Amino acid sequence: MSETTPKKTTATKSTRTAGQVRGIVKRMYGRANQAAAEGKPIAYCMVASQYEEILKAMDIVPVWTENYAALTAAKQAAEPFITRAESEGFSNVLCKYAMVGLGFDAIRAETGQTPEGAPDGGMAKPTMLLGSSAVCDPRFKWYQALGRYMDTPIYCIDVLYPQSRQFTPDMRDYYVRYQTEQFRGLVDFLERTTGARMDWDRLGHIMDLADETTRVWWEAYQLRKARPCPMPSQDHFSCMVPAYYLLGESEALEFYQTLYDELKDRVDRGVGVIENERYRLLWGGGLPPWHTLSIFNDFEQRGAVFTIETSYHPPEPVEPLAAGAHPLERLAHRFVMRVERAQARANQGCGDSRVQQILDLLEDYGNVGMMMHQARSCRAMSLGQIHFKNIVQEQVKVPTMFMESDIIDVRDYSESDTRMRLDAFLDAVAAYAEGLA
Repeated sequence: MSETTPKKTTATKSTRTAGQVRGIVKRMYGRANQAAAEGKPIAYCMVASQYEEILKAMDIVPVWTENYAALTAAKQAAEPFITRAESEGFSNVLCKYAMVGLGFDAIRAETGQTPEGAPDGGMAKPTMLLGSSAVCDPRFKWYQALGRYMDTPIYCIDVLYPQSRQFTPDMRDYYVRYQTEQFRGLVDFLERTTGARMDWDRLGHIMDLADETTRVWWEAYQLRKARPCPMPSQDHFSCMVPAYYLLGESEALEFYQTLYDELKDRVDRGVGVIENERYRLLWGGGLPPWHTLSIFNDFEQRGAVFTIETSYHPPEPVEPLAAGAHPLERLAHRFVMRVERAQARANQGCGDSRVQQILDLLEDYGNVGMMMHQARSCRAMSLGQIHFKNIVQEQVKVPTMFMESDIIDVRDYSESDTRMRLDAFLDAVAAYAEGLA
């Protein structure tokens, strides 16, 4: 594959609120580095591990290592870390999030200082490593491999994704009990490691704030169903940051309330992403190419807008347990109920919850085309995409484009190949949309 480093890597945003995220990210890493200088507990963390509120309640400052890798890609600063990890013997087909992190910590271990050129001051050195089973195996193996470069306590939890297509009350209770015990084990580790005790009342209040944040985020995204669409996917890949990395903080709730107000105003005034919205598209699978988010603007120049996405999609709010339930049980119940609700919806349709989400978003947001990103180093999010597309097309013959690239490594991106696919895809979208008219 030929490699061409694009001149512009970031996408032009449509909303003012999305423009605030860069400052949030800078403050996030600055806060962690300041906390490290003050001797406060720092944890390397994995996204979607369901422990965000627990860390907040115990005043443990998180460093979201996958997010940092994405930041280096957006800043065109990832390659030195990837090549260092390769020189350490790690295969270049491994998760590139992990490769960036491994290379970063290999350099820091060798030099004794933050690697030169690391964006936003680099990742603060952790006092603990918190892995999980959520989504993919690097959630365990990456932090284990860091034992080469640091002698740091590590703890991994199991995050359940129940697979049953029919949930009985006994099954639901089992899943909730199991996940609750995983959280209990984590809290015990955190208490032993930090010497602090969990404040359960505080955790409950943080969860209340997190639930409200998720509700407002969800409602804001319902506004994207409007024609013209008030906010595109490139804004989303910034706007998801507070929900995933600041959950349980008032700043996150304020951010999504601001986003909701802006989107509501744009909908009321009929303001869209572009002046002439011809085609509405779904980002239907895979993480984005953080090194080349400008690809979204290439679509917009041809009248196409990505109105919604499956990646980092806000979870639909669920009813919490009754007052008085233990906070850890509430955490577990919330997660299991999200999975159960998604499967119940799928049972009324195609039977597969991931495919049903695609079908629902295609219909609800009026999309006439779908993009899937086959990232070379992200098997967990790329696996099954062709299968999903085939099932979708049993219901709707929506045109689908597969973009082949990587989440981090720009060396796996071919601008010429992508543009050729883009043109052919939009020709198919135009024909499909005309047939629906």
